[in-house]
Amino acid sequence: MRIGVPRSLIVTMAAIFSAYHIVLGLYTIDVPANPLPVVAAMALYAMATAISLLPGQPERMPTAMAIANVLVCIAMTLLITPQLDTAREGGLGYATWYVAAVGTLMTITSTRRRHLYAWIGIAALVVQTIVWGGPGLLLGIGVIGSAAWVAVSHILSRALLKASSDAARFARAEREATDWQAAQEAHLYERQFRLGQTGTTAVPMLQIIEQSGGDLTDDQRRECLHLEGAIRDEIRGRLLLNDAVRTEVMAARRRGVTVNLLDEGGLDDLDDVNRERVLSTLADAIRSTQASRVIARTAPADSDVAVTVVGLTLIDDSHARDLGQSRDDDEDDSVDLWLEIPRTTG
Repeated sequence: MRIGVPRSLIVTMAAIFSAYHIVLGLYTIDVPANPLPVVAAMALYAMATAISLLPGQPERMPTAMAIANVLVCIAMTLLITPQLDTAREGGLGYATWYVAAVGTLMTITSTRRRHLYAWIGIAALVVQTIVWGGPGLLLGIGVIGSAAWVAVSHILSRALLKASSDAARFARAEREATDWQAAQEAHLYERQFRLGQTGTTAVPMLQIIEQSGGDLTDDQRRECLHLEGAIRDEIRGRLLLNDAVRTEVMAARRRGVTVNLLDEGGLDDLDDVNRERVLSTLADAIRSTQASRVIARTAPADSDVAVTVVGLTLIDDSHARDLGQSRDDDEDDSVDLWLEIPRTTG
């Protein structure tokens, strides 16, 4: 975001100031020995200034335009100075309008971030003035003033560019700080939500343990194991959980099914509608399967599949291997369920 003087106002003021130099040239058109080269210089200056101030151009002046402006400044001095007599009685007055015109055109060039070319144009003016009338004319006809305009433009342009860069950097830092704060708030909310779910799940059993002094029945001990699994689901399952999935997972564990929920971030970018559809399908799969072990895992975010569900039945009494892990014996588990839940319905 930039705050400052509107570009249109600056361009209008530059155009008026440039036209003023031409008016001064016309006012003193009788001073040059031959007015035709002076008129030609006016035409070149008017054309170069108009092109440099055209709207819709990039902030940084094209190199070709900057070179053309320098050549126009050199041409103006070469066209006008041979027609002026430095020994003229009463001085030259406004007949040296071209000096201010060169300063204006080079200031425009510098303002549009072509500082080197602007200084080349001023240097050419200084050299030509010394060759034409000697060093004493540098101050007398305003060459030093034109150089000062370019210097001020150069300094201000660099300062504004740095200020713009600093403002962009501060804005970026503010966005990063805002994003960081939002992430921290999201993490805090997530922790509070998980703690709330854990409390809701564990508090009733903790009250039973307190009331019984830790003397639990076998059913209560099994229920504690189920609750431990539910608490673990809140950590490892994350977005694989909603109320329906929690209910079906707990019901499956109570009938002896081992359930593992593994959320590896594949649902983070899924919208709420599709996430609810995926979880509803997952809850139905857990409720309907007859497998003795169910493993639900999120797929990578760039996959067309959102969740893969595998149901395994143990062939013997040994512990079933986790998905992707080998067993000590040569027997395989029987796959009773293989379900890939798509990311979208399309």
